[in-house]
Amino acid sequence: MTTKVQKRDDAKLKELILLLARESEGLPHFGATKLNKELFYTDFLAYLNYGQAVTGHEYFALERGPAPRYKMAIIHEMVEAGELAVRKTEAFGHVQDRAFALREPNLDVFEKHELSLIYYVLRECRGKTGAALSAQSHMFLGWSLAKEKETIPYSVVFVGTRKPTLDEIKWGQELEPMAIECLGRHERPTVRV
Repeated sequence: MTTKVQKRDDAKLKELILLLARESEGLPHFGATKLNKELFYTDFLAYLNYGQAVTGHEYFALERGPAPRYKMAIIHEMVEAGELAVRKTEAFGHVQDRAFALREPNLDVFEKHELSLIYYVLRECRGKTGAALSAQSHMFLGWSLAKEKETIPYSVVFVGTRKPTLDEIKWGQELEPMAIECLGRHERPTVRV
């Protein structure tokens, strides 16, 4: 798997928002926070598994977890174009901004593996509230290390927090002399002023 620089695809984000809204219609927990988390999980799991996000959109850290930086502008465009409606509704003592698809999503913009992943994310998130998904996203290292409104790089999905196994420690110790030698050969001379 190779990763490459990916341009953001606004058309794909629009179709993904429509698909998530259509599939979540009538579910009591589908508000802006849950939509943000479903978008985040879709893009970051795609990057982890396939080396490329579905939409290529930039995500940034908000108080309730990761969100696409330009989602609100995209949603505004969609509302203006009559593709999406956003209504404030009360649910569980909170006001939600609920997205409603006003047209069918164009699934042809997605690769087969992307659609599989999107439906996987929908299944995994189905019974969860936005608050539960938000709490879950706070365990993601990329969000926890980012300052508010700071970009979360896709590549952070490859960074883990687990302790290395004994075999991994042994392997690292065996590689250490070679790494030190290699670094020594490529060390920059120190310039003193």
